[in-house]
Amino acid sequence: MRRVVCNGLRLGLRDVTEADVPALHAVYGDPAATQHMPFAPRSPREVADLVGQAMEAARAEPRLLYVLAVVDAEHHDVIGVARLRVEPEHPHSAEIGFGLHPHQWGRGIGTDLVRLLLSFGFKQLGLHRIWGARSPDNLPAQLAMLTAGMVEEGRIRHHLRTPAGWRDSVVHSVLEDEWTER
Repeated sequence: MRRVVCNGLRLGLRDVTEADVPALHAVYGDPAATQHMPFAPRSPREVADLVGQAMEAARAEPRLLYVLAVVDAEHHDVIGVARLRVEPEHPHSAEIGFGLHPHQWGRGIGTDLVRLLLSFGFKQLGLHRIWGARSPDNLPAQLAMLTAGMVEEGRIRHHLRTPAGWRDSVVHSVLEDEWTER
């Protein structure tokens, strides 16, 4: 099994562990942090189940799912979660997603996180295309992805069913030859 370690100036990414459940629940269980996600806030048991599934996925060969703890480089606290899913039918392409604890908002951490995910995908996994979908109302995610060098491709209508009903998604992507590590 290949363990993930990817460090930037302010953040690091590593595989999630059972010890991360309380910190990840602070994100997945927070109504503000999940307002743009396609699910209601999660219970501690649901977060523990997700971590278990992520740990199982980390043992798969080939590995297609990376669920990563976002770690503050200075204090080593888990402040968010990042996800990269390689598409089995297109192994050169992967989808990213991320969530940060609300106390981290407004500091440029989202942009740093997207940059770190792109670096991991292109440099360590050798991907050609990385994409992510966001809620049309999630302007901080839009800013983070655009600032990190991703291009807005368009809107997928009624892409996800959420507790509030069907939601559109706006897709962003970047190709290997467009990406520059900033």
